[in-house]
Amino acid sequence: MRFPIRPFDKVPHFNFMRLRSFWLWSSAIMVLLTFVLLGVQGLNYGIDFVGGKMVEAQLARPLSVAEVRTVTEEAGFPGSIIQQYGAADTYLVRLPGNNPATQSGDAEVSIMQGLSQAAGGAELRRVEFVGPQVGEELRMKGLMAMLVSILAILIYVWARFEFRYGLGAILALSHDVILTIGIAAILKTEVTLTVLAAILTLIGYSLNETIVIFDRVRDNRRKYPNRPLSEVINLSVNQTLGRTIMTGGSVFLVLWCLFLWGGEAVHEFARILIIGVALGTYSSIFVSSSALLALEEWYKKMAAAEAAPPKPEKTEQKPPKKR
Repeated sequence: MRFPIRPFDKVPHFNFMRLRSFWLWSSAIMVLLTFVLLGVQGLNYGIDFVGGKMVEAQLARPLSVAEVRTVTEEAGFPGSIIQQYGAADTYLVRLPGNNPATQSGDAEVSIMQGLSQAAGGAELRRVEFVGPQVGEELRMKGLMAMLVSILAILIYVWARFEFRYGLGAILALSHDVILTIGIAAILKTEVTLTVLAAILTLIGYSLNETIVIFDRVRDNRRKYPNRPLSEVINLSVNQTLGRTIMTGGSVFLVLWCLFLWGGEAVHEFARILIIGVALGTYSSIFVSSSALLALEEWYKKMAAAEAAPPKPEKTEQKPPKKR
């Protein structure tokens, strides 16, 4: 028995390439604004990347974030980051790594004493410490992991298709990663190793969606060699549109379940991937295909300019001298 609603049985006929300039320019503007935001605001790096000490405490009664911050300042740790963690009576206190007192073993003791007095009792749940040098090393290695993965993807797509296909895929991937990081900065998401893992996972997911469309473009170019490239790309995107939406929707549902019921351990991971999957689905349909068409047109112009015969140089004829 067939399911009564089957929206992707027929191939749609949307003209995605008609607005290709709009897709590319709007994406470029959003990426530029993201760079401005990151330059002005920066990222909320977690203890993994900046160093410091993180103390998780469960209190006898809930306190406001301002009250917990007052306790940490009185204990000698100004500039600490306070965050409610899960239940209303549980807090994460992140002590700055540039404070020499953070590195001592008495830091969490003084914090817990102050919280116990303010709340009528407190239990130390967890303590994590990362030195500043280790945090900086992890930050550099995380950046190198993203750059190496993007370079490896460029080489892979170049070997499988052509170099211009690789550039189109890298533009779409860069769009997804940069905008995801920008939204994380707006949401004040704490950038930890878990968030880095989510971004690397996003790179693989977005590439998979782009490769499916590029593979169909290559097959249709062989099948319809006399059609304009814009028509071939439109046909390919429409043929894979159902798969792209169904795949993205399925992953989206799973991530929402993780986000809502997975607990604090996977909360940030799921949130970053929810943002990234939405952007990846958008870029696979609009950005990567539009970038591929723009690169193909640019390559054709360059090839035509090289094949054109050189223009003859004009020789200036001097007027005859009067006798």
